[in-house]
Amino acid sequence: MKRSIFTLAVTLAIGIAVGAGMTSFVNAMQHVKVQELYKADLVTSEGKEASMFLAELGPGANMGKHYHPGDAFAYILEGTMLLEIAGKESVTLKPGQSGSLPPRTVHDDKNASQTAPLKFLVFHVAKKGEPLAVPAQ
Repeated sequence: MKRSIFTLAVTLAIGIAVGAGMTSFVNAMQHVKVQELYKADLVTSEGKEASMFLAELGPGANMGKHYHPGDAFAYILEGTMLLEIAGKESVTLKPGQSGSLPPRTVHDDKNASQTAPLKFLVFHVAKKGEPLAVPAQ
């Protein structure tokens, strides 16, 4: 009987912990919006396409660790981005500044402000049909 109660208590504790973690993850994702603005085949590079996206991060939000299958270029429209690249020092980008990443570079885009939104354009060139971003560990 004691073993059953212990098992039930552990299961309940794990369920609560997982639920709390998922709640914060879902809340964070509600503060991230990515909208495709344009996509076109590249005539001079057979099998490749270019796309342009608008990313908006609420105060304190981040995209989560990910990489882009192709070349990615960002241009900051509003707010301050903290670009954290795996294995390198973070880079701060402000309105009017831009940065680029080679394919498959694991990074995280973070809104450095706890009060103001972050808006930036992403230009992506990759093989046709590849996604804009792939989640990473």
